[in-house]
Amino acid sequence: MQSSVTMVLGASPNPERYSYMATEMLLQKGHTVYPFGIKAGMIQSLPILQAWPSPGSIDTLTLYLGPTAQEAYYDQIIALKPKRIIFNPGTENPILVGLAKAAGIEPIEACTLVMLTTGQY
Repeated sequence: MQSSVTMVLGASPNPERYSYMATEMLLQKGHTVYPFGIKAGMIQSLPILQAWPSPGSIDTLTLYLGPTAQEAYYDQIIALKPKRIIFNPGTENPILVGLAKAAGIEPIEACTLVMLTTGQY
Protein backbone atom coordinates (compact mmCIF):
# COMPACT_ATOMS: atom_id res chain seq x y z
CA MET A 1 0.00 0.00 0.00
CA GLN A 2 1.40 3.37 -1.03
CA SER A 3 0.93 6.13 1.50
CA SER A 4 0.17 9.66 0.43
CA VAL A 5 -0.37 12.96 2.18
CA THR A 6 -3.99 14.07 2.02
CA MET A 7 -5.38 17.39 3.16
CA VAL A 8 -8.99 17.26 4.30
CA LEU A 9 -10.25 20.80 3.69
CA GLY A 10 -13.30 21.38 5.87
CA ALA A 11 -12.38 18.89 8.59
CA SER A 12 -14.84 18.73 11.46
CA PRO A 13 -14.55 17.36 15.01
CA ASN A 14 -18.12 16.01 14.66
CA PRO A 15 -17.98 12.19 14.16
CA GLU A 16 -21.20 12.34 12.13
CA ARG A 17 -19.62 14.53 9.42
CA TYR A 18 -18.19 12.94 6.29
CA SER A 19 -14.94 14.88 6.67
CA TYR A 20 -14.44 13.19 10.04
CA MET A 21 -15.22 9.76 8.59
CA ALA A 22 -12.87 10.34 5.65
CA THR A 23 -10.04 11.39 7.96
CA GLU A 24 -10.56 8.24 10.05
CA MET A 25 -10.60 5.98 6.99
CA LEU A 26 -7.53 7.65 5.46
CA LEU A 27 -5.65 7.01 8.71
CA GLN A 28 -6.85 3.39 8.81
CA LYS A 29 -5.60 2.89 5.24
CA GLY A 30 -2.13 4.18 6.17
CA HIS A 31 -2.26 7.66 4.66
CA THR A 32 -0.79 10.73 6.28
CA VAL A 33 -3.65 13.15 6.89
CA TYR A 34 -3.61 16.91 7.29
CA PRO A 35 -7.10 17.83 8.60
CA PHE A 36 -7.70 21.56 8.08
CA GLY A 37 -10.76 23.30 9.51
CA ILE A 38 -12.04 26.43 11.13
CA LYS A 39 -13.27 24.62 14.25
CA ALA A 40 -10.62 23.45 16.66
CA GLY A 41 -10.94 19.90 17.83
CA MET A 42 -9.70 16.37 17.34
CA ILE A 43 -10.35 13.52 14.96
CA GLN A 44 -9.30 10.49 16.97
CA SER A 45 -5.87 11.56 18.28
CA LEU A 46 -5.22 13.96 15.38
CA PRO A 47 -5.76 17.69 15.96
CA ILE A 48 -7.67 19.70 13.37
CA LEU A 49 -5.10 22.15 12.07
CA GLN A 50 -5.60 25.79 11.26
CA ALA A 51 -2.21 26.52 9.69
CA TRP A 52 -2.02 26.17 5.92
CA PRO A 53 0.57 23.59 4.76
CA SER A 54 3.50 24.52 2.54
CA PRO A 55 3.28 24.15 -1.27
CA GLY A 56 4.23 20.73 -2.57
CA SER A 57 3.61 18.97 0.75
CA ILE A 58 0.14 17.65 -0.17
CA ASP A 59 -0.54 14.92 -2.74
CA THR A 60 -4.35 15.01 -2.59
CA LEU A 61 -6.73 17.69 -1.38
CA THR A 62 -10.19 16.35 -0.60
CA LEU A 63 -12.91 18.99 -0.30
CA TYR A 64 -15.63 19.10 2.33
CA LEU A 65 -16.53 22.76 1.81
CA GLY A 66 -19.33 23.96 -0.44
CA PRO A 67 -18.50 26.07 -3.51
CA THR A 68 -19.24 29.40 -1.80
CA ALA A 69 -16.93 28.62 1.15
CA GLN A 70 -14.22 27.44 -1.28
CA GLU A 71 -13.89 30.90 -2.85
CA ALA A 72 -11.80 32.23 0.06
CA TYR A 73 -9.28 29.41 -0.55
CA TYR A 74 -8.90 29.44 -4.36
CA ASP A 75 -5.44 31.06 -4.40
CA GLN A 76 -4.18 28.98 -1.48
CA ILE A 77 -5.45 25.72 -3.00
CA ILE A 78 -3.79 26.39 -6.36
CA ALA A 79 -0.55 27.57 -4.68
CA LEU A 80 -0.51 24.35 -2.63
CA LYS A 81 0.03 22.41 -5.88
CA PRO A 82 -1.59 19.12 -4.93
CA LYS A 83 -1.50 16.41 -7.60
CA ARG A 84 -5.29 16.14 -7.45
CA ILE A 85 -8.38 17.67 -5.86
CA ILE A 86 -11.30 15.42 -4.97
CA PHE A 87 -14.65 17.20 -5.17
CA ASN A 88 -16.88 15.18 -2.84
CA PRO A 89 -20.66 15.26 -3.38
CA GLY A 90 -21.94 18.77 -2.72
CA THR A 91 -18.55 20.42 -3.32
CA GLU A 92 -18.61 20.38 -7.13
CA ASN A 93 -17.37 23.73 -8.42
CA PRO A 94 -16.73 24.47 -12.12
CA ILE A 95 -14.70 27.59 -11.29
CA LEU A 96 -12.24 25.71 -9.06
CA VAL A 97 -12.15 22.81 -11.55
CA GLY A 98 -11.08 25.29 -14.25
CA LEU A 99 -8.44 26.87 -12.01
CA ALA A 100 -7.11 23.42 -11.09
CA LYS A 101 -6.89 22.26 -14.71
CA ALA A 102 -5.11 25.47 -15.72
CA ALA A 103 -2.56 24.83 -12.95
CA GLY A 104 -2.00 21.19 -13.97
CA ILE A 105 -3.94 19.79 -11.00
CA GLU A 106 -6.25 16.84 -11.68
CA PRO A 107 -9.85 17.52 -10.55
CA ILE A 108 -11.87 14.44 -9.64
CA GLU A 109 -15.60 14.49 -8.89
CA ALA A 110 -15.98 11.50 -6.59
CA CYS A 111 -16.51 10.44 -3.00
CA THR A 112 -13.36 9.93 -0.96
CA LEU A 113 -15.09 7.34 1.24
CA VAL A 114 -16.21 5.30 -1.77
CA MET A 115 -12.77 5.60 -3.40
CA LEU A 116 -11.10 4.32 -0.22
CA THR A 117 -13.62 1.50 0.23
CA THR A 118 -13.29 0.26 -3.35
CA GLY A 119 -9.50 0.60 -3.61
CA GLN A 120 -9.63 3.47 -6.14
CA TYR A 121 -7.91 6.02 -3.91
